[in-house]
Amino acid sequence: MMEKEFTDGVYEVVNAIPAGKVLTYGLVAKLAGWPNRSRMVGHLLKGCSAKNGIPCHRVVNSCGRLAPGWAEQADLLKTEGVIIKANGYVDMKQHLWNFDESVP
Repeated sequence: MMEKEFTDGVYEVVNAIPAGKVLTYGLVAKLAGWPNRSRMVGHLLKGCSAKNGIPCHRVVNSCGRLAPGWAEQADLLKTEGVIIKANGYVDMKQHLWNFDESVP
């Protein structure tokens, strides 16, 4: 796999997620053109943060679970109006980004 193409594709998709919405690792991989690479998306995003301009806090697992060991993720999402349910998961019915297949 071309690492730069993968990285650029993932960052492009993540940067397109609007505030107040989330995508799953699998959907990011699919939209970036690398279906079945959701784990690789997770590994890539683990090394970045919102501080470098990439809103990686908007990516969660398919059930809405937040990244383990990253307490700030919930705070960042709540600041954008994302509802975190009592079980600590994002309300996916309300906050999953209804992207258009042609984006980005």
